[in-house]
Amino acid sequence: MLILGLIVLGMLVGWLAQLVLGRRREGINWTLALVAGLVGSFAGGLLVSLLAGDGLALRPSGLIGSFVGALLVTVIWQRVVEPRRG
Repeated sequence: MLILGLIVLGMLVGWLAQLVLGRRREGINWTLALVAGLVGSFAGGLLVSLLAGDGLALRPSGLIGSFVGALLVTVIWQRVVEPRRG
């Protein structure tokens, strides 16, 4: 159940990152949402949580870090991967 929750939370964070970056016009790329959410949450959320001293507990600092990490992964994906498909 925990794994399913992490996947759903990752997709939600990735979806929000795409909406903030203006992907609403082209439609949501759910593969990107999953990858950005999971990778961004792991990297950004873990890093910010540990820097804030919260450990691995679910705190606002980790959620904010997850969102920022997903934003960064989405921007990198849009700049590197999508122009190649072009």
